[in-house]
Amino acid sequence: MLDVRPVGYVVGLLLMTLGGSMALPMLVDLLENNGHWHVFFESGMITGLVGMCLSLACSNAVRDRLSLQQTFLMTSGVWVSLPIFAALPLLIGAADLSYTDAFFEAMSGLTTTGSTVISGLDDLPRGLLLWRGLLQWFGGIGVIVMAMVFLPELRVGGMQIFKSEAFDTMGKVLPRAAEISSRISTIYVGITVACALAYGAAGMGTFDAIVHAMTTVSTGGFANYDASFGAFQGPHEYIATGFMLAAALPFVLYIQMLGGEGRSLYTNSQVRAFFGTVAVLVVLVMLSLIFTDGYGVERALREALFNIASITTGTGYASVNYMTWGGFIITIFFFCGLIGGCAGSTSCSVKIFRYQILFAAVKAQLRRIHSPHGIFRPRYDGRTVSEDVLSSVMAFFVLFIVTLGVFSVALAMTGLDLITSISGAATAVANVGPGLGPIIGPAGNFGPLPDTAKWLLAAAMLIGRLELVVVYVLFTRRFWAA
Repeated sequence: MLDVRPVGYVVGLLLMTLGGSMALPMLVDLLENNGHWHVFFESGMITGLVGMCLSLACSNAVRDRLSLQQTFLMTSGVWVSLPIFAALPLLIGAADLSYTDAFFEAMSGLTTTGSTVISGLDDLPRGLLLWRGLLQWFGGIGVIVMAMVFLPELRVGGMQIFKSEAFDTMGKVLPRAAEISSRISTIYVGITVACALAYGAAGMGTFDAIVHAMTTVSTGGFANYDASFGAFQGPHEYIATGFMLAAALPFVLYIQMLGGEGRSLYTNSQVRAFFGTVAVLVVLVMLSLIFTDGYGVERALREALFNIASITTGTGYASVNYMTWGGFIITIFFFCGLIGGCAGSTSCSVKIFRYQILFAAVKAQLRRIHSPHGIFRPRYDGRTVSEDVLSSVMAFFVLFIVTLGVFSVALAMTGLDLITSISGAATAVANVGPGLGPIIGPAGNFGPLPDTAKWLLAAAMLIGRLELVVVYVLFTRRFWAA
């Protein structure tokens, strides 16, 4: 029988950490003297006590090595448990949300999706705005650790191709995760501080600079204003673009750069493909804005750069209501959200490397058809792609499409229109943020949706963030019988 106590121990420790982190927004509200500090005090006490009790109850089963089943269960369990308690300040605070809305917002934050149900962000206490930013910042670093440690170990979605790129976990998941996390944390904090300083130098207020730095580097997209990033213009958009793109690169390359391997960032095929894709999309959107919408060159370049970077990386900021830009650009934006950044980054969605492997497999197959007696194998970054990686990537694409279709149909059954259903499912599974249409588009939010739709979307966010297979395997009989 599967021993879940080691999983409970880890979940308990993380809940204690989450509860302790609520002291930061509590202090902000105390300094603001707005009377809202008690919300975080109460939520922190509840979360911390539950986490302490859970970890103490399970501490007698702590071990250095987790089994494969325990690792799968822990990965999903953490991302389900944290939003349950992260929703408490949103539930009892000034946002005045139902638990459905509070859980949706917390799940959107921790998965760095960026979809929101809250209207009136401009008037929320600063503690709650900081809490939303912290959730995305925590989620961003959690995504990197998961992508660099757990997913390669679990052989999910072709991620095993990166297993020996910088670290070898050798089955010792928890000790290795702590070592990698310490290195990532240094880089992650450094990039966040640099982003905040850049925002401040461009004229953004200190509080806005800190919160938006956290949601930019995490590629989360929560903003402090209903207008999203439309509250800032000009140099802020260029700064945000630069840091969104930086956060969408593999953090393992930053680690290698600190180790003296500076060329790795420039020679990596995934990085080159990512920037090449972004460049082509920016040119297309820029030309359309110039010749169709009458934008000037600088503004067209700035808006194209910002919004393409935002959607492709899954950040989800919006500087304008791009639904007014016409069907051509809207179509580009829809498919941008299904691209994603690089593996091992804070970015989301399918990821560039999977498309590279898919195209390499198609190319090899075409060559086999042309030369039946030849031996052609797909290659990635100069290496032959193994059969298990190839089959894992193909399975991911199939599961992604099926998941997108199932959630689209399920959302339509709640009474939503076709555009809202399809774009809502896509933005949740790909963890992008805003959808399309007048309801959940860049000028709206997810608040008007029925509760059933919100729970479906929250589930889709979780499934997409955990690369599909990690969640689906829990529903198989063999997993629990092993």
